[in-house]
Amino acid sequence: MKRLRLLSLALTLLASPWRVAAAEPVRLTDAVGRRIEIARPPQRIVPIFASNTELVAALGLSERVVGIEAYTRYPPEVLDRPQVGGRLGFSVDAIVAQRPELLIVTPSRQAMHLLIEPMTRLGIPVIVLLSRSVAEVMANLRLVGQATGEPARGDAVATALEARLATVEAAVPARRPNVVMITGRLGNGLVLVARADSYTGDAMVKAGGRHALERTIVAQVSPEAVIAADPDILLFAGRKDELEALIAQPGWRLLRAVRSGNAHLVARAEFLIPGPRTVDGIEKLAALLRRTPQP
Repeated sequence: MKRLRLLSLALTLLASPWRVAAAEPVRLTDAVGRRIEIARPPQRIVPIFASNTELVAALGLSERVVGIEAYTRYPPEVLDRPQVGGRLGFSVDAIVAQRPELLIVTPSRQAMHLLIEPMTRLGIPVIVLLSRSVAEVMANLRLVGQATGEPARGDAVATALEARLATVEAAVPARRPNVVMITGRLGNGLVLVARADSYTGDAMVKAGGRHALERTIVAQVSPEAVIAADPDILLFAGRKDELEALIAQPGWRLLRAVRSGNAHLVARAEFLIPGPRTVDGIEKLAALLRRTPQP
């Protein structure tokens, strides 16, 4: 009887759809049109950039992360993993030392151009992700799900986030306030703003804002350009002391948003890291915009 039970179990496992699927290589196309083949679900993943680490973690796969880059701050359970690069670039040797079965990169800081060729020569699959809009972030979740052998999980996480976004967008009032979101300051006096054609700018629109600097084609603008736009609401992605230092500069108190108390902070992690936490930021910003009196 014991042998019969073992034989029955073996036959059940052999017939399992999961095992048949797992035996087949995954073939997919990444964000820049590269055809990738992954022989088996990767158990050792190196996601380059904080955003890619957060995508992997959102799928419940933090234990598969074996290397991170220096700017990764979330989630806490991966922060003890070896660092494979930072501001000065990425170390092929440090990455290879982690024996990765999948590398996830973006074009930022030349990561894509520095790493694809040597990794491909070593037989390590590399997928490239782009995050030019919130919709593309949702697509990235699904793509990472496919690449890691967890397509159903990737789709489920993305679908849940999309449902939350739909709820926010359904409640956006017809009259949208004009908004400028400052994402940083430069030493030459210029500020960085969220452009309409960027992921951060798209998130701001989904929350119910309208770009006061809609025609801006570069992120760097002068304070005079922001003052001339005179937005209803000024957003600053950073700390309170940084915002206070900014509006203490000459001219900023001329802004209607500053005079009316409508200069607000938003979390950098929620608007500058294209990952699942951005949906949290969109929900918070939508609530802020709804309760802000309109002129």
